[in-house]
Amino acid sequence: MAFRIIRENIINVEADAIVNTANPRPVFGSGTDTAVYEAAGKEELLRAREAIGVIAEGEAAATPAFGLHAKIIIHTVSPLWIDGNHHEIELLHRCYQNCFAIAQEQDCHSIAFPLLASGSNGFEKSTALEVALSEIQNYTMRHDMDVLLVVFDKTSYALSEKVFADVVSYIEEHQVLEAQDMEYGAYPRERRRGRKGKLFHMGMSNAAPMYAKLAAEEVEACDAITLPKKEDTFQARLFELIDSSGKTDPEIYKRANIDRKLFAKIRKDENYKPSRKTAVALAFALHLSLSQAQDLIGRAGFALSSSTQADLIYRYCFENQVYDITQVNSILFQFDQELL
Repeated sequence: MAFRIIRENIINVEADAIVNTANPRPVFGSGTDTAVYEAAGKEELLRAREAIGVIAEGEAAATPAFGLHAKIIIHTVSPLWIDGNHHEIELLHRCYQNCFAIAQEQDCHSIAFPLLASGSNGFEKSTALEVALSEIQNYTMRHDMDVLLVVFDKTSYALSEKVFADVVSYIEEHQVLEAQDMEYGAYPRERRRGRKGKLFHMGMSNAAPMYAKLAAEEVEACDAITLPKKEDTFQARLFELIDSSGKTDPEIYKRANIDRKLFAKIRKDENYKPSRKTAVALAFALHLSLSQAQDLIGRAGFALSSSTQADLIYRYCFENQVYDITQVNSILFQFDQELL
């Protein structure tokens, strides 16, 4: 099982099932629908679609994929946004649910969705994204299927204004703090804050004793982690945390969006060193606090810095208990960072 968000034209994507935003009647409209018909073969696909007839909002039906790089095309009719009081969001949820049901019936191992209802249907892009991520997360936690959310360009994809603003503010604040750290050295940033969080400089002559103390502590801490004991390894700590969480292995590796075979390797090898992405993803899967996450990731030989945008997004998510990997990846995607 894996979930990815990619920026691509859906007609170029290879998947067992390609989802098309269909017209209710057996005709093709504008946008993605037209592109799908042209790539698959207009005449053949239209004949197959006519055999199905009218598709109601929220419903879905499948045809062969013809010229597309897929086994089937799943046609679903997204609801039109009226005012939010006409079951629009419920119907959009049903679109995803019905598409997954058809893909499962057709023994598909992968499915590619556009961001349904985010264009001319009138949904706020953030609302369309929220529904998509919710249904994808619900499905992938219970089934093994590769799911792609295919976004043509950044204008068709948006986080909620609040989440976007919060992340931007968090990144900017920590970038300022990082710049202060580089300028003032290891002098504690807490002592450089006024009561309202404004930064100020108290003079490096006063900071010298503290600087030396912190430097010594940093060397001591580094020495402490160079030769970890067996019980302090990443693998040992990971399974200790899993046991204390009460979750099963499948729940954890699905939450982390990692492959069962990879997880089995970690379980088998007490000296296994995961990639940075895997270590971070497992920390999210375990719903750790920032300090717990830093401890686990540190046992794999990595750290979360305050100088890279991806790490700041991770830190924001841990601090704000944003643990759903689909949500974390949606934020990373919005900021053009590599997904977990």
